[in-house]
Amino acid sequence: MTPLRLPAGNFRVKSTEKGRLIFDQIRKKFVHLTPEEWVRQHVVFWLLSRKRIPHSLINVEKQLNVAGTKKRYDILVFNKDGSIYAVIECKAPQIKIDQSVFDQIARYNLALESEYLMVTNGMEHYFCTMDYEAQRYQFIPDLPDYT
Repeated sequence: MTPLRLPAGNFRVKSTEKGRLIFDQIRKKFVHLTPEEWVRQHVVFWLLSRKRIPHSLINVEKQLNVAGTKKRYDILVFNKDGSIYAVIECKAPQIKIDQSVFDQIARYNLALESEYLMVTNGMEHYFCTMDYEAQRYQFIPDLPDYT
């Protein structure tokens, strides 16, 4: 897999008749190792190891309802009170991060109302804070340290 601009974890990868699988420590199961999953697992490792976010406050690949349409987010990070700290959208390394990706995460966030947004393809990372009054996001250099 492509080396990413994220800390590399000690991932459990195996080959089966169904293809290569990687162990997701949040979902506690092996999942298909796609380029996007490679990025997602690196982000999860970064959240756990560098941002010190408790394992129990991270949620991966769950369905949500956005304006009557079923969607799947990549990663959610919760605050200790159950509100949403961050929504993270992961793309494969070859996918360009453009306005359509920001539009996608902004649509998800209409239903989620997160404090922060992150978009990454493993090579480029963008972080935003939400201004709900002005209905826009503002770029920031990194996710703040989790408290």
